[in-house]
Amino acid sequence: MFEVRDKPEMVERALLVRIYSDRREEEEEASLLAELGDLVTTLEIGVVDSAFVYTRSLHRKFLCGTGKAQEVVDLAKAHECDCIVFDNMFLPSQQRAWEELADMCVIDREEVILDIFSKRAHTKEARLQVDLAKMQYSLPRLTRMWGHLDREGGASGGGKGGGGASRGMGEQQVEVDRRLARTRIDQCKRELAEVRKQRSTRRKEREKQGIPCAAIAGYTNAGKSTLLNQLAQSEVMAKDMLFATLDTTTRSIELPNGQPLLLTDTVGFVRNLPHRLVEAFKATLEESVLADFIIHVVDASSPEVHTLYKTTMEVLAELGAGDKPVITVLNKMDVLDDPVKLAGLEVAFPNTIAVSAKSGLGMEELRVKCAEMLADRVQTETYRVPQSRGDLTGLLHREAKVLETEYDGNDVIIQAVVSPSVAGKLKPYAL
Repeated sequence: MFEVRDKPEMVERALLVRIYSDRREEEEEASLLAELGDLVTTLEIGVVDSAFVYTRSLHRKFLCGTGKAQEVVDLAKAHECDCIVFDNMFLPSQQRAWEELADMCVIDREEVILDIFSKRAHTKEARLQVDLAKMQYSLPRLTRMWGHLDREGGASGGGKGGGGASRGMGEQQVEVDRRLARTRIDQCKRELAEVRKQRSTRRKEREKQGIPCAAIAGYTNAGKSTLLNQLAQSEVMAKDMLFATLDTTTRSIELPNGQPLLLTDTVGFVRNLPHRLVEAFKATLEESVLADFIIHVVDASSPEVHTLYKTTMEVLAELGAGDKPVITVLNKMDVLDDPVKLAGLEVAFPNTIAVSAKSGLGMEELRVKCAEMLADRVQTETYRVPQSRGDLTGLLHREAKVLETEYDGNDVIIQAVVSPSVAGKLKPYAL
């Protein structure tokens, strides 16, 4: 079985580096490097220092010039680092060039995120998605994994037929691994297609029942899982870390008007999310596309709240969910103590509600807001149903929310919150 062998098992000391070419974006570059620090810390790797490298134009080999590349390597060696972690995304040739220059492990932002996803994935679907993304990332980088075999052993003896020079051990192993990787990629795609088919079947069952669904989306660590726990009184894993949970979780809640609503927690977004991860996780993220509306959770206490909001909306648009109705939840009111900032956010973002998922502040108001989003999906009706029609009373109890029941002679008077489909079936009995 092919396995990715692109870096040591234990990396304890890392230097973080961001190469950039536009001084007008220095503030955002600093923010991205700080976010990389959080991502690397999530992998339990110690960050010993960080460095910004400015270059007037991005170079082909190292992104920066050779002199500045050597300065980065010297800094890493001075700190006795095991690894250099770049917030840029490298081509395989650039990654090899840096590793040859530094003689140590070099990884980019995409690999960091892939490693986190690999550690956080628990369900079969999430593991398949991570495997697919890792195989696609690793396939063009296989040369750097086995090049040491050629350096250590040199070229082997003559090939068959006596004339041509044979390939080295490393090159032979690369070809074997490429075949295994492609086989694994095809297998992952087939298995994911089957998972999507099963998911579609479950979704159709939900649609038959007429139960609406809302997707909880937002930047990673904005408080999505905590919000789900508050609304549904559940115990989904919710920790103060990036990508605390990757697996889609759905819970049912009851809205103030008695209507049921399915809430689905989705994976969090980050800036510069690798495109292959958007592709690999579409089976999870498509809940956002197919939901009736989206609950966009925003960390209102973040100094970069506008940037994080924009990032999430851009990813939703890329997924095809850009035109969905949205409730913007300004979370972490227990941390934000600036009423001026809050007022500005309420003006800047559409359809907002301020909450604290941690303390429960604003949960009832959010439930009311969700009910308003689905106002055209249900209606409250009163029916007079003969007691002999147990099938109809059973239908109401099964597919509607019964608010009140009275008996009048041989009839049952039932007040219920019903969907249009249920209302149509009981129209002759409506009062």
